[in-house]
Order: sequence, then structure tokens, then C-alpha cells
Amino acid sequence: MPSPLTLDVRSIIENYAQGYFLMENDPDLGLNWYSSRERTLIPLDDRFRFPTSLRRSLNQNRFEVRINTAFDAVVEGCADRPETWISDELKQIYANLHAAGWAHSFETWQGDELAGGILGLAIRGMFIGESMFFRIPEGSKVAMVKLVEHLRSRQYMLFDVQMMNPHLERFGAYVVKKKEYDWLLKQAIGQPCDFITPEP
Repeated sequence: MPSPLTLDVRSIIENYAQGYFLMENDPDLGLNWYSSRERTLIPLDDRFRFPTSLRRSLNQNRFEVRINTAFDAVVEGCADRPETWISDELKQIYANLHAAGWAHSFETWQGDELAGGILGLAIRGMFIGESMFFRIPEGSKVAMVKLVEHLRSRQYMLFDVQMMNPHLERFGAYVVKKKEYDWLLKQAIGQPCDFITPEP
């Protein structure tokens, strides 16, 4: 397992690309690298589903989707909960990864109000969903649906959300064993994808 002290941008991306993820699970121990015997994925094929209650919001275009227009606010929104694993140190790491073009915020807006968003890392053909939040009901759910559409359009192969919860299960999230995950990861890292269109 990698050393938790190796936290420069290049080393972080290399470790994520090998299947590790950063988390502060114990405040006394600080940030550390983790792996697991099982991994939760959001399907990017026809196994993806969403609550039928969302269909009206989607059909009425109640939310506008933006990318990277409020990155810091999305990080703060994801961290703003009674029990958060997103420490101040990890916030700074996300900021560094964002500045280097690896970390992104996928946002939903209602007018001038940030409705919700998803924080994640895009590494070649893999998107790693780190966290999500909402301020307006259905803000994060619509973000999830639109993010899957975005990843499909960009030919992404893997949407890794690390650990299962009831919310993710409603979108068709499923669990794979480490051996299968490692194989999928290898395929995704071999696929060059751009999360956003590079500037000319």
C-alpha cells in the first residue's frame, strides 16, 4: 500500500490509477490510502436507472448543468455534514488536483443558486465519484443522471463510487470483487478520454 505521506499530484493520480483511494477514516491517523476487496460502480450501460420521480424534473429542464464553475463550493457542500471524511487537508488536495486538471465539479443550478453537485476525479477512461451533495431537492440526483450521460458521450468505461449506499443503489450501482475491478480498471486506464473539451 502506498505511503500516506506521498501526496504530490503525480503520486496521487498514480495511486488512484492503481485502485487506491484517499480518505481520513480516523482523525487521529490523518489521511491514508485505502483499498478494498469489493468496489461499487455506477453502470454506464443500460443497467443504469434512476427514480421515476426524477423524470418530471428532467423533462422540464428544471436544472442547468455546469462543469467546474463552482469547484470550491461543491467541495464545501460535500464536506458540510455532521460526519465528514473530507478534512481540510483533503480539501487542499482536491484544490491542487483541480488546478492540475484532474479533479472536477459536475454541478446543477437553478438560476443563480447552486442546487447540487458531484465531486470527482477523471483519469483517462475512469471517473471516480468522491462525494455529492444537494441544496435544492433533486439537485444531486439530476446531477447523477446528467453525469452518466456526459460520461457515456465521452466514451468513459468506468464510474467508480467506491462504497455502496442506498442512494447509489437506486441508480443501479453494483458491487464487483477486487479481481474484476482490477481488470476493469486496467481497461479504463487504457482508454484516453477528456472530461471537458480542451481549449484550442
